[in-house]
Amino acid sequence: MARSGAAVEEPVRRRLLAEATRLFAERGFESTSVQEIVAAAGVTKGAMYHYFGSKDDLLHEIYGRVLRMQMERLTRFADAEGPVTERLHATAMDVVVTTIDNLDDSKIFFRSMHQLAPETYKTVRAERRRYHERFRDLVVEGQQAGVFRDDIPAEMVVDYFFGSVHHLGTWYSPDGPLTGQDVGRHFADLLLSSLEPAGRPAR
Repeated sequence: MARSGAAVEEPVRRRLLAEATRLFAERGFESTSVQEIVAAAGVTKGAMYHYFGSKDDLLHEIYGRVLRMQMERLTRFADAEGPVTERLHATAMDVVVTTIDNLDDSKIFFRSMHQLAPETYKTVRAERRRYHERFRDLVVEGQQAGVFRDDIPAEMVVDYFFGSVHHLGTWYSPDGPLTGQDVGRHFADLLLSSLEPAGRPAR
């Protein structure tokens, strides 16, 4: 019986996230009430609070599920066999593609994250920092191996790259001429080209 209950509950959680995402996109995080979310999802407030302690938790989870997925994929790429140039290229391309695949979630979060409660905001920043640090480790590995230029701090390389990734929501359109795969490949190519040591290609 417990397994049957869990099977019923999970769709409720997904429905709450889906409706919160839609309403935050349409009205903004601050202008959307908990009552509007539960009414749209067709559940009670009690059902919502079973899964999420607050509206902040909903916003956090909208982005958190994307970030967890990206972290799992980053770890898999980073820990794979092969040259660091190939692993960094695959990782860079993947984060662009997965960001574009979940662009609405990312846009909602980055537009509204400043409205999160201080503790939730602090938690989110720590989660993003762990992802960026794992990405940075690949850059450092390549610098130490002599295949990436080392005159630019790895932290700055990461900040520059992710600044561009986080900007995707302001210009990318699925109706445009480039697919997510196209954009991901271009971003990864640009990153690897920028890391080439003088006189030697990085790839």
